[in-house]
Amino acid sequence: MSVKILQPPGWARPRGYANGVAAEGRQVFVGGQIGWDADQRIVSDDFAAQARQALANVVAVLAEARAKPEHLVRLTWFVTSRDEYNAALAGIGGAYRELIGRHYPAMSVVIVAGLLEPRAKVEIEATATKRPKPAKLNTGIEIQVPEYITNGEKVWVNTVTGEFGGRAE
Repeated sequence: MSVKILQPPGWARPRGYANGVAAEGRQVFVGGQIGWDADQRIVSDDFAAQARQALANVVAVLAEARAKPEHLVRLTWFVTSRDEYNAALAGIGGAYRELIGRHYPAMSVVIVAGLLEPRAKVEIEATATKRPKPAKLNTGIEIQVPEYITNGEKVWVNTVTGEFGGRAE
């Protein structure tokens, strides 16, 4: 995965997130995850506990795509209370470092009037980018064979020969 943190010159460095991320590779989109378990039961009414479970759910969905937390390039948090969020920051930060590590993608927090699940206090959407596995030729040489979607049609490019398949625009 090729990732570049975008930090405009002269801007103060953000704490706990990036202003922007440029990434190249296979994209993984994680739908909104809330603080419920695999049986769709809210784990607690505590804000930090729900945030921890929502993050654990994001990590579980990433794993299904063979992606890891370090592949995250964007997180959007939807929270039902600014006050509860701020009061729980220490617990949220601890859970974040435990599950995601010290990797800080582009991030937004949005205050909402409510979430679809009545007891849910936080919902987290994620986007990750994972570099494709190198393809092996009969010669044993490894090359990257990126795939692109162009007007709904898959296009592959051999980065050694420059040959492509499908239709290029």
